[in-house]
Amino acid sequence: MTKPTVTLTDNLSGKSVELDVLSPTVGVKTIDIRKLQKELGYFTYDPGYLATASCSSSITYLDGDEGVLMYRGYPIEQLAERSSFLEVCYLLYYGELPSAERLQWYENVITHHTMLHEQVQYFYRGFRRDAHPMATMVGVVGALSAFYHDDLDIHDPAQRERSAHRLVAKMPTIASWSYRYSMGLPFNYPRNRLTYPEDFLHLMFAVPTEEYEIDPLMAKALDVILILHADHEQNASTSTVRLAGSSEANPFAAVAAGIASLWGPAHGGANEAVINMLREIERSDQPLEHWVKRAKDKDDRFRLMGFGHRVYKNYDPRAKIIRELANQILDRLPPGNPNQKLFDIARDLEQIALSDDYFKERGLYPNVDFYSGVIFLSMGIPVSMFTVMFALARTVGWISQWNEMMSDEHSRIGRPRQLYTGAAQRNYVPLGQR
Repeated sequence: MTKPTVTLTDNLSGKSVELDVLSPTVGVKTIDIRKLQKELGYFTYDPGYLATASCSSSITYLDGDEGVLMYRGYPIEQLAERSSFLEVCYLLYYGELPSAERLQWYENVITHHTMLHEQVQYFYRGFRRDAHPMATMVGVVGALSAFYHDDLDIHDPAQRERSAHRLVAKMPTIASWSYRYSMGLPFNYPRNRLTYPEDFLHLMFAVPTEEYEIDPLMAKALDVILILHADHEQNASTSTVRLAGSSEANPFAAVAAGIASLWGPAHGGANEAVINMLREIERSDQPLEHWVKRAKDKDDRFRLMGFGHRVYKNYDPRAKIIRELANQILDRLPPGNPNQKLFDIARDLEQIALSDDYFKERGLYPNVDFYSGVIFLSMGIPVSMFTVMFALARTVGWISQWNEMMSDEHSRIGRPRQLYTGAAQRNYVPLGQR
């Protein structure tokens, strides 16, 4: 069978080059442009790499036009309904769903890696109390390499696997300690009898003076949110992890780089922006119609945060899944909750977006960030921790993508090209002649 190609002709020189067309399992065909510079002397120009595949991957597939998200071929809807976060972690890293025995083994490994070295506490105590939790996360995760420096041979699959286990296991402890330190609360230690989401809630909220009771609905909601955020193809933070890892940096350094990228408000801060918007509406005492009108005005800079998605032109499939959970949680909140008015505004906005033709025609449906922000706040997780929660979920995606890259014989150190627009060559002028 003849391999499909496209022929590119340079009208200036008359030279042509045949470029292979690569066919994915599912999705858009991709032109292999690696011969372009060698044979025609050209680079391509693609700011943000929006039309460039920087790697091949078998981990996650998404189709924004159709609202499809799959991990290793499994639809996100099925995983969210039937699976658990740790089972999804196994799937993302190893490529297949585990047997009952393998899942038990994996859960046992993760459970017994959750503790941090006692000296890690000193990193936290070195930060100011009002340090942003994401700043703490970047520092502490990167510092883990100092505790496992004798186990960082990135060319050894067994050592890569142990690093992956450590990151997935220790991230809830690292994240919760960031919160506890900022609040002046004593650090909690993991409990092996608890599930992954249960243990995180205990790490976050238990106090030594009282027995902490875990709400099953909150644990279930957290597990689902972690599944929905576990990976999302080659986004900014995942690409950062791959780029950092392409230099053969250790996995802790690469994931710390991903956390730094995620910290940007254009990437990981969307659910925080939702709560800030709801609070702005609440403080204004303006009717909701006022804000909806502003959102529809193309000359007004105000936008409804948490509606629509850069990738999903249809309904965000993750939002459909957690919408019901969000409503279950809000229905159960006790009277007098300080955020009750905020939640009422969120529900009213949701109904407008689902019924108003303006929003429906433009695909501006509530996305996963809209609902996850509301759920986190109802759990008692402060806004400053929202992006940390994103990092907690995405760690397994980052380390799976990194491991895949390390196993890829075609992988090269990242070296993007540029379109140079500076001055042409000029000669140095002595200081006295300028």
